[in-house]
Amino acid sequence: MAGHSKWKQIKHYKAAADAKRGAIFTKLLREVTVAAKAGGGDPDGNARLRTAIENAKAQSCPKENIERAIKKGTGELEGIDYSEVLYEAYGPGGVALMIQALTDNPTRTVAEVRAKLSRGGGNLGATNSVAFMFDRKGQISLPAAGRDEDSVMEQALEAGAEDFAREDDTFVVSTAPADLHAVNKALEAAGLHASEAVLAWIPKSTVRVEGATAEQLLKLLEALEDLDDVQKVDANFDMDESAMAAG
Repeated sequence: MAGHSKWKQIKHYKAAADAKRGAIFTKLLREVTVAAKAGGGDPDGNARLRTAIENAKAQSCPKENIERAIKKGTGELEGIDYSEVLYEAYGPGGVALMIQALTDNPTRTVAEVRAKLSRGGGNLGATNSVAFMFDRKGQISLPAAGRDEDSVMEQALEAGAEDFAREDDTFVVSTAPADLHAVNKALEAAGLHASEAVLAWIPKSTVRVEGATAEQLLKLLEALEDLDDVQKVDANFDMDESAMAAG
């Protein structure tokens, strides 16, 4: 089981979504603001913004909150100036981590990330220390329930997808980074609405972790994703379902 997708499933095991709903909204809306600032406030002409809006809607983020976040990005409303930062790190068992953040204070954020890593049995790496172990890809998650796998795969490949896989109750469609929005839009037109469409770091190979190491890694990943500035963590681990459920 590849770490890039499995960590998404671990978060479902945690099932504390309601308690963390505010934090989820904060991260989603921060991406909307940054996307609007980078490419303008019109989602039809800004693929990143369109994807950010779709992800926010998929999590039932209120429409007025999304509109406000767009206006902060375009400067119509006063907002915080966020910058994108990528940290490379190692976790327990030699697992490689790609930590994506949006922050208004990189000095604060790197200190918080370093502290979580240090406490969790990991350490911050230099630029390009682990990036070579990953490929940058678009990933679209589609609910599999009630859908024919062969039919969905055919539609995904016709839409321009590079790869297609089933993971439990989800179809995962992989694309070139630049094609994420176009493929997602084509799938939507075919009646296939994504639960998530993101740019992710996909591991080229995985590191097996078990027992206490697996437990320590899961705690570290959760601690990192709980940081306000951290948007997403991708990792190259492989572990048993039972270890994830216990974590």
